[in-house]
Amino acid sequence: MNPAYSVILCTHNHADRLERTLADLAALKPPQAPWEFLIIDNGCTDGTPALLARHAWPAGWNVRIVREEQLGLSNARNRGIAEARGDYVIFMDDDETADPDWLCAYERLIRDKDPDAFGGRICVLFEDIRPAWLADELLGFLGELNRAESIAPLTQPGTSFFGGNFGFRKSVCSAIGHFDAMLGRKGSDNTGGEEVEFYRRLLDAGFKVWWTPEAVIHHRIQAAKLERSYFHDLHYRMGRMEAIRKRGAGSRLPPGYLFGQLLRAARAVWREYRTSGRNTTLRKEMNVAYFLGYLAGWIAGPRPATR
Repeated sequence: MNPAYSVILCTHNHADRLERTLADLAALKPPQAPWEFLIIDNGCTDGTPALLARHAWPAGWNVRIVREEQLGLSNARNRGIAEARGDYVIFMDDDETADPDWLCAYERLIRDKDPDAFGGRICVLFEDIRPAWLADELLGFLGELNRAESIAPLTQPGTSFFGGNFGFRKSVCSAIGHFDAMLGRKGSDNTGGEEVEFYRRLLDAGFKVWWTPEAVIHHRIQAAKLERSYFHDLHYRMGRMEAIRKRGAGSRLPPGYLFGQLLRAARAVWREYRTSGRNTTLRKEMNVAYFLGYLAGWIAGPRPATR
């Protein structure tokens, strides 16, 4: 009998994080319908293959490990979709701890709402001391997400699920395609946005997308490893990718107003620094990085692939 759900975890050179994730998954309550756990080894060159080979899986689990050599999270996710035997594919990341009721909560949503796609709550879990400059408003950039306190449809382009906790009916890919390989992390490249772009295609095609706060994932953060540069880099790449898409096949000469936006963003950093010190300036620094990336993407970014 084919499984109803394929839980897919994509991993690249994160054996230390993955070991904790797999250990915590032992507490996961199984759904009523058959399911499988599919791990996509995305070209790992660290201890991940050995870890997966020796791991003792809980009794009764249906586990498959697939190697995908083409680097990139979108490539790994697309391979997972191709390999999945379930009617629904459900994604999590390799640095997360799932609430024991996580998969059962999605099963309840599927039974009650018959969604085409869905997303769940992500809570940031600090494993050590949180940096003083990391304000609450920045936690969303570490994956924290709670769209609503109760089960509700997601209908707006700006209210997507996040990549660390979402799923969809596998058959939707026949209508809208797979994840854009130009987007998504590739090794140390933090370019993201692949799940947001996929979500917007779901909406454009008229598919039903639902949110449930009951399907909870905890995104583990080692605060000692956090650097301000991560947030700068993340926004630089966001700006770059947005500019590439906005410019399309048009002129590489950027609109003049972008330079004014960059200047105003830089001035805002300076004013905040003089008023409150550097622990409060990061959000405004991220705006500067975004506009720098936007200009770089408009001037020198590649032409977007045609679908």
